Amino acid sequence: MSLRYVLLILELCLLFLFIMPLPVVCAGNIAGAAASSVLLILTYNSRQFISIIKKLWSVTAGRISLIAIAIIIVSVIVYVCVLSVKMYRAQENQTADSKVVVVLGCKVKGTRPSKMLKRRLDAAIVLLNKDEDTICIVSGGQGWNEAISEAEAMQTYLIDNGISPDRIIAEDKSTNTYENLKFTRDILDERGLGRNITIATDGFHEYRASLIAKKLDFGYVSSCPAYTKFRYLPTYWVREWIGLTHFYIFGD
Repeated sequence: MSLRYVLLILELCLLFLFIMPLPVVCAGNIAGAAASSVLLILTYNSRQFISIIKKLWSVTAGRISLIAIAIIIVSVIVYVCVLSVKMYRAQENQTADSKVVVVLGCKVKGTRPSKMLKRRLDAAIVLLNKDEDTICIVSGGQGWNEAISEAEAMQTYLIDNGISPDRIIAEDKSTNTYENLKFTRDILDERGLGRNITIATDGFHEYRASLIAKKLDFGYVSSCPAYTKFRYLPTYWVREWIGLTHFYIFGD
């Protein structure tokens, strides 16, 4: 089998990874599917592509353009590799040094948490059951397609799973991660609970959440990573690259 066909098979597999989460559609699988499709087209038409490259390389302007494009591509690859290492390492920061677990919101279906949100809550429940002095802040407002706020759905789920209501604080106004943590900080300050927190969210999300927490002047921030099904991991991992880039540029 020629190298061309091997590459086509690998690129088809890559495309499938970003199609798997359907009907979930977000920036992650749109970007991943688009990149995979471009690679497929270039590989399938490799002879024509190589011919174009040779023609461009034969003139000075074309050579400069190709070098610039190559530098950009290599820079992007290095950038996302560095982000991935940081995202992975953030999941390992699990040394709890707080009495507050913050569960970041995620989609609610009807009045019940989605499967992804349940896994975040289940991860938090493990910590809450280890130390009865630990409290939990559930953070998430109500989306346009949600019957109740994410915070209310999370609170009900925790109570149904044996967590006392007096250990749960609901923050139900936030619409994104930045607001999750900003409004949580305000609650902590109002109640004199300090600013050391453990963040319960999907592992891929821990790094960005910790950066936002540091920007908002939290104290020690540790991780309580929830398991993410492989079906969704590539899509949300790529989406997180985009989210981190947005944070670096705009700060939220």
